[in-house]
Order: sequence, then C-alpha cells, then structure tokens
Amino acid sequence: MLALAGWGATLWTQFLWYESVGFQGVLVTRLLTQAGLFVVAAGLTTAVVWSGLWLAWRHRPIYAPSTPEQAALDRYRSALDPIRRLVFIAGPVVLGLFVGTAAAAQWQTVLLFLHRRPFGEVDPHHNMDVGFFVFSLPFWQMLISFGTLVVGLSLIGALLTHYIYGGIQLQTGSRGQRTTTAARIHLAVLLGVLLVVRAAGYWVERYTLSMTQHERITGMTYTDVNALLPTRSILAVAALLCAAFFVATIWSRSWRLPVVSLVGLLVVALLLGGAYPALVQQFRVQPSEAQLEAPYIQRAIDSTLSAYGLDDAEMIDYDAETEAESGQLRSDAATIPGIRIVDPSVVSPTFRQLQGVRNYYQFPEALDVDSYEVDGETVDTVIAVRELNLDGISDGQRNWVNDHTVYTHGFGVVAGYGNRRSPEGEPIFYERNIPPVGGLGDYEPRIYFGESSPDYSIVGAPEDQAPRELDYPASGQDTGEVRNTYTGGGGVAIGNVLRRAAYAIKYRQIEIMLSDSVNSESRMLDHREPRERVERVAPWLRLDGNPYPAVVDGRVKWIVDGYTVSDRFPYSQMEELGEVTVDSLQSASNVTSIGGGEVNYIRNSVKATVDAYDGSIDLYAWDEEDPLLQAWSAAFDNTVRPLSEIDGELMDHLRYPEDLFKVQREILSRYHVQDAGSFFTGQDFWAVSEDPSVGGENPPDMPPHYLSVAMPGQEEPTFSLTTTYIPRGNQRQNLTGYLAVDADAGQTAGERRESFGQMRMLVLPRDTTVRGPGQFQNDINSSDANSDAFGQTLSQFLNLNRSGDSTVRLGNLLTLPVGGGLLYVEPVYVQAQGNNAYPLQRIVVVAFGNDLAWSDTLDGALDELFGGDSGATAGDAGDSGPTEEGSDDVGSGDEGDGSGQGSGEVDQDALAQALADIESAYEDGQAALAESDWEAYGQAQERLREAIDRAVAADPSGGSVSIGGDDEGDGATQTEEP
Repeated sequence: MLALAGWGATLWTQFLWYESVGFQGVLVTRLLTQAGLFVVAAGLTTAVVWSGLWLAWRHRPIYAPSTPEQAALDRYRSALDPIRRLVFIAGPVVLGLFVGTAAAAQWQTVLLFLHRRPFGEVDPHHNMDVGFFVFSLPFWQMLISFGTLVVGLSLIGALLTHYIYGGIQLQTGSRGQRTTTAARIHLAVLLGVLLVVRAAGYWVERYTLSMTQHERITGMTYTDVNALLPTRSILAVAALLCAAFFVATIWSRSWRLPVVSLVGLLVVALLLGGAYPALVQQFRVQPSEAQLEAPYIQRAIDSTLSAYGLDDAEMIDYDAETEAESGQLRSDAATIPGIRIVDPSVVSPTFRQLQGVRNYYQFPEALDVDSYEVDGETVDTVIAVRELNLDGISDGQRNWVNDHTVYTHGFGVVAGYGNRRSPEGEPIFYERNIPPVGGLGDYEPRIYFGESSPDYSIVGAPEDQAPRELDYPASGQDTGEVRNTYTGGGGVAIGNVLRRAAYAIKYRQIEIMLSDSVNSESRMLDHREPRERVERVAPWLRLDGNPYPAVVDGRVKWIVDGYTVSDRFPYSQMEELGEVTVDSLQSASNVTSIGGGEVNYIRNSVKATVDAYDGSIDLYAWDEEDPLLQAWSAAFDNTVRPLSEIDGELMDHLRYPEDLFKVQREILSRYHVQDAGSFFTGQDFWAVSEDPSVGGENPPDMPPHYLSVAMPGQEEPTFSLTTTYIPRGNQRQNLTGYLAVDADAGQTAGERRESFGQMRMLVLPRDTTVRGPGQFQNDINSSDANSDAFGQTLSQFLNLNRSGDSTVRLGNLLTLPVGGGLLYVEPVYVQAQGNNAYPLQRIVVVAFGNDLAWSDTLDGALDELFGGDSGATAGDAGDSGPTEEGSDDVGSGDEGDGSGQGSGEVDQDALAQALADIESAYEDGQAALAESDWEAYGQAQERLREAIDRAVAADPSGGSVSIGGDDEGDGATQTEEP
C-alpha cells in the first residue's frame, strides 16, 4: 500500500510539474506510447506463450506411453496437474511483463518510425534514402527481435509441455514414433515461423552492413560488398526453404528432411558467413587492398563529412612565419585587443573572494565566456551567476525551514572584461555588486533556477505576510538583511492539502505538511538545474555539458544546446560520444559529460533557454532542415518553436556549442584527409592537442577556447571557437593544424549570420616546424628569457613563486593566427597559501615561432617578443583597474558606471573622514577577530566596506586605498563574513 501511495504521489507530482512548465503533452505522449507498447507486447507475448502451452496440453496423448521414461515423468505430471492452470497463466503473464517492459523502452524507436522524414540523401550502395536507415531500419530490427523472442518462448514452452505429457519421447522402441501427430504439427509450425523470422533477420542484415565498424572506416568494404552481402541474401532464401521443409512435415510425417535442411542452413551460415569472407579478405583483398578499398574509403569520407556537418569546412594551406620581427602585428591590430587574458577556469576563487559577499553565495568552478556590448564596444566577457550555496550556512542555522523556505535563491550576475586586469592581477568587473550595478542594465537578478540550486524550495506568501525569503544582505552599517517574497509564476502551486501531501510523500519530509511556512500561496520549486529541466521536456535530445548564463531582455537566462544524434547514418564514422567530448575542463564540477553511446550523425538542432527567475523553458529550432528534429517535433506536437521566434537580443548570445565542436574536431583529425589513397596510408592523421598544464602520463585533450580571432580571409575578428592539432601517434609535438569555427550568431531576430558555423582549418606544411602547445609549455618551464619589467628570467620567476607560501597556476593557452604565423598567449597566476587566498594574474607569456617573451602585461610581452614594438596594442598596459572592484561593499548599491576608470575632482574633506573611518573599522575588526567575536567582526567589516565606498566616491580618480598597511595586492585586504 505504501509503495502504491509513493508511486501515485510521484506520478501526480510529475503531471503537476509538466503542467507548470506547459509541456504536459510531452509526458502524456511518452506515457501513452510506453503504455501502448507495454500492453501490445505483453499481451502478444502472453497470448502466444499461453497458446503454445495450452495447445500442447490440449493435444496431449490420452494415455501416456508405457515406457521407463514416461514412468519417470509421472511424478512431474502429478505435481503439475493441481497447479497447471496457475502455471499456464502465471508463466505467460510474467514473461509478458518482462517483454512488455523491454518493449516500452523502445518508445523512441516507434515514435521516430511513425513520424519519419526523408533525408534527401541516398545510401551510396543500396541507393535508398538515408531516412530508411535512420527511422525504419531500427523499427524492423525491433520487430524481428520481438518476433524471435516471442516465438522462441512459445516453442520452448510447447517442447516442455509435449515432453512432460508424452507428446515427445526421447526413448522409443524400434518402431515407435518420437512425436505424436499433434506434437509434430505444432512444433513444425512454430519452427517454420521462427525460421521465417530468421529469414527476415538475414535480409535486414544486408542494410546493417552499412554501419559496420572496421579498422579504418565505418561502412561496407570490398569484402562486405562482394562476400557478406550476397551471403545474407543466400541465407535468407535458405532459411525460407528450411521453413517450408518444416511445414511440409505436416504431410510427410518425417523429421528427416527438415532436420537435414536445418543442419545444411547452419553449415551454409558457417561457410558463407564466416569462412568465405575470410578467404576473400586474405587472398583477394590484402594483396591489392589500397586499390580495392579506395572506392569504399571515398564513400566513407563523403558520408562522414555529411553526417557531421563538415561538408563546407574550408581547408587553408598556411605557411606559418616563424621569425618575430618588429611591427609584425600591425596588420592584426584589430585582433590583439580582443585576446582574452582572464582564464575562466582559474579565476572562480577570485570571483568568490571579490564578489561572493557571503559564504552562502558561490560561483561555479569553471566560469563562462560570452560577448557583450559595453559602452558601445563588443567585448569578450568572463561571466558567472552568483548562486546559492547551502553548505556555506553555519551549522547552527541549518534546519528545514531555513534550507527550504528562507535560503531559496542566488542573486545577480558578475561579469568581467576578458582582456583586462588590475595591476594587482584581479579581474576588472563591469557588472558587479548586490544590488547589481554596471554595464548590463536593469534585469531581474534573483536566481531561483541554476546549476547549484537546492533540490527544492517552497516560496511565496500572502500579501499581508512579511517577506520570508532572504533576498540579500543589507549595505552599510545596517547589519540586517533584505527579505523578499517570490512573485513569479514558476513552480507548482501547493496551497491545498492534497498537493502538499503528495510532495511530502515524494520527498519523504513531513514538514511539507506540518510547517507554518507552507501557506495558501506557496509554490514548490523543484527540478531546478537548467540541464535537467530541458532534458525532462525534451527527452529525445542530447544536451551539451556546459550550459551558460546570459542577460537577455531584462532576465537572466540559461542557454542549453541540444543535439539530435543517430548511429544509423550509412558509411559515416562511428564515434563514442562520451570519449571524444572529454577534455581537461570536465574536471570542473559544473561541466558534465554529454553522455555515452556511439553515434555517427549529430546536429545542434535545438537552442533551449531556462529563465533563472521563473524556470520557464523555451525550445527553439536551430537546424530546421534536420530530419530528426522534424520527426521529433511532429511526435511531440510541435513543442519546438521556430527559429523565426528568436529575438535579436537572445540571438546575440547564442554561440557555437562546445560539445559539437569537440566531436567535429575529432572527426577532422582524420577526415581532413579527403583523398582515399592518402587516407588509406594514414600518414597525415592528427590528434587533438593534449592539455600540457594538466601533466601526467595521459593528459586529457585541451578544451576548445572561445576568443575573437580573424582567420586568413577575414577582414575583422569574429567571436570564434578554436582548437589545435599535433601529429597522431608520434613523439613529435609540433603544431600541424589549427581549427576555428565562427561562433557568433549575429543580432538579427530570427536569422543567423550567414557565416555562423563556418569551419576554417589552417593546414601547416610538413616541412615547417611550428612549436605545439606541449613544446611551448616545456619552454615556459625552462626559459631563460628575461623581462624588462621584472629583471629576472622566466624560470627564476616561476621557481621563486613555486617555493615558499605560494603556488603557480598556468592559465588557458590561447593560439591565434596573427602576424603571418601563430602566436601563443598564456596568463600565469600566483596564489598565496591560506583559506582566503585566491589566484592573481602576475604575468603573461607569449611565443611566436622559436621566440618567447613575458611581462606583467600582454602589451609589454608582445613588445618584448617583437623587437620592442609589436605594431599593435592589447590595451592592458595602462589599465589601473577600479579600486571598488577589489574592495567595495558588494551590497552598497553604488551606481558607478562599472568602467573601472575614475574621473572628477577629489572631495578632500569627505576623503579624509572616510579614510579615518576605514582605519577605525579595520582596527575594530582586528580586535574582534582576536577575540573570536564573529558578530562584532561582521559589523566591523560592514562599516569597513561602507567607508571604502565613501572613499571611492570622494576620490573618483581611482586612487587606491590601503588597509592595515597591506599594499601588495595579495588579497589580504579582502574580507568575507566568517
């Protein structure tokens, strides 16, 4: 009873959730399809197995033969007879339940078959539309497997029943019959049907050969076409003849001919299915393999490029310069300012210390990269959402009420320039603080749905009740908190007792029923992670492992890329999806795997958004020509909105997805070779560059990087996704190729930029040696290059900071095709020891050809690399950075412009008073800290932040404020509530 109540509560809450997001049709369609398949499969299995048992029992001999064998079976008959009806019903029913459950799991196969669409491409051998292989072939294979299983179970049941009741005898006299007439007819028909199903299986296998994996390619080879393919046809005919011989037993009354034919079928299957193809491969193919396999390799190349959307990839021969000369970057002056020197996978602790505000807020381990228009200029941005962190609440405050009704949401977005940092090495934020101020304008900052949201929260209250939810800490000397009541339409209304009871059962927490915090206006927010929400409303999609936030139309929206995949595209290379999308970035907790399974077709067919405030989900068709998307849209009543409904502001933040690019770059590591002869030798195959900053024997692949870059032939830099290649299976680590895809979708509503998704691959000549990422990393660790800014060699700087109380963290290694060659740029961070320490960017290392240089700024490093004048300006050399970025009260509500540049006159009196208050607050905080008086310490820090705000307002020129004598910029002045 309890299990039934739990199942009912879970099902009802599922319906309520789907209804709340407007996708109840998805759940209904899926459940009805699964239920229909279960009922049909379970019913047919039960009926067929039961009929086999009943017919065998119904036509049993009236008198069992008098033989020692039958005498021994008497005990079984005696034991079976009292419970025969139960066994004959329960057995088929149990088998039917198992088969029905397996059939229900095939709901996607059935829905795709019912809504199949043509691909408009034909298989190169059978000349059939690819849609047959993707939509129809899996369905026919499912039916054949189902038929084989059901008829096989019925045959086994009939054999056992005939044997127990004497219809079959293993021991007979010299003239005795081993089977009765009824048993012979029954078994002959079942065996005949089973062989007909097997014949259908052989025929269908002719088409599955187009997806067979071989050492070099996926698809049919010379042996498959000339040996295996004819064999499958012969075996299908042979199986039909064998079935006819079994049926003929009804009249011939002899098992001799069908048994001989069955043995013959097995021999033919072994000889033609195994020995003959092996002989053809050994004596016909191997002596002339390159020539005989060339047509099939070419088929595989063409089909693979089509299946992975790489038909239009542009190959560019790039004779890279390796000598650095003065002024060499002058022609790339537009690209250099866009070089991102802030590593989103390193600076999360810095964001947390400078903008975390309280321990119950957090940032993801790996931040995201986007582009925004700030002050009329488009800038590459490192962005993160300030999410709730229940683990940061002190143990004394952890209870059901606080966890589920008070601490309910995060607050705001923090965004920093990707190409700028302060002199202390901190990011420069142009969107910051609580409440948020900066360059992103007004937006709803409350984050109720995010990557780190609690499992569930209960929000909402009547208007006459005081707000209960903690919204954000108050500013200034007021140590209180601003409270809020959720007014959005997200979640499920649980004002009535039945709904509360259902959720109490689902989550096994009686507090949902009993707590006074749950009222008539309460709403249940659950299933809050953006990826999970999209997965629930579109279970037919594979989702990118790294959703990212964007401020769009006054709301924070999570953008999730969805893929349609198949493993049935003929002649296309099969890849293990989970393996080819793994890279070093997946060590971050917020970057997950796309999932496993082999695929040989993929499209970024859907762009999904999840509103961070109300959880609303929108699915937009991104590849409207994709037949899989068309089929799924029809199956689920067009829940995917057309591309034309994407507005311009959202379009501006849609980008080329990372996981798709990882799959495509793996394919292009081999299929950039498009000549069958060269492909056969495999001498020019590449590998994705390993991440040299990870170390170890088998380091993971380097993640692709978003950055603005101008490829050869492009007049202006474009927001792109890039990666590098090195030789495959070779100890040499020199660079062999560079791939970039246009990742900027544009700003036009309902229309992508024409160049979006354009792949450009730079192919370096074999006789040119350009250092690869691993070689560049080795040079960093052992470089004796001096820096004018530091007066020491790079190795001395690294060794000094790796010893003692600090560690060195290497940032993302960027590669850019500039100056006629390839430029490496890598920021280097230094982090002190201690709980509150965070990485600060100290230097930037650059390399071009065989030359390497470094300095405290990118401008300085480039000038040193290119003979004192690179010819272009990165723009970070004179960047003082705003004082308030590193030390103001996040919660002050200061309406600064977020640019980080001060202006105006200094109010000396106000500044003097503010500095005095700073000193007083600092001393009070230190005294409280010594006494472990955390309440007083927190109050002192609030006063400190408020005083710093007033100092910044009084001195808009950007002068720095030193606290406690610490002027080293090492993060010691940063405070956080304990």
